[in-house]
Amino acid sequence: MITPNPGLQVLQNALNLSKKELLVEIELNGKMKFEHLMNTIYHQFGICHKVLSANVEYINGRNFGTVQLYINVYPDDFEQLEFFLNKNKLLNTAVAYTCRKYL
Repeated sequence: MITPNPGLQVLQNALNLSKKELLVEIELNGKMKFEHLMNTIYHQFGICHKVLSANVEYINGRNFGTVQLYINVYPDDFEQLEFFLNKNKLLNTAVAYTCRKYL
């Protein structure tokens, strides 16, 4: 069972680090199931995410395609997520999300 690290959240709140809003695109290459990836992002890393789009095909029990996520995350948590994705050979691209505010 994968459990989040509660001490990590306390440390980040104590340091008052600012979160970043990111759009992340992940390419599924058949090495990891889509559901497992989403559960790992939420449960292991404690990152809440919104699925913006998902184009996933299931071929012989393997998952192929791309998924785009919106995440609001601390920089250190994103580095851990990026390391996990790279370790599992999942291509990923992240861009900062900026929203123009009109007064």
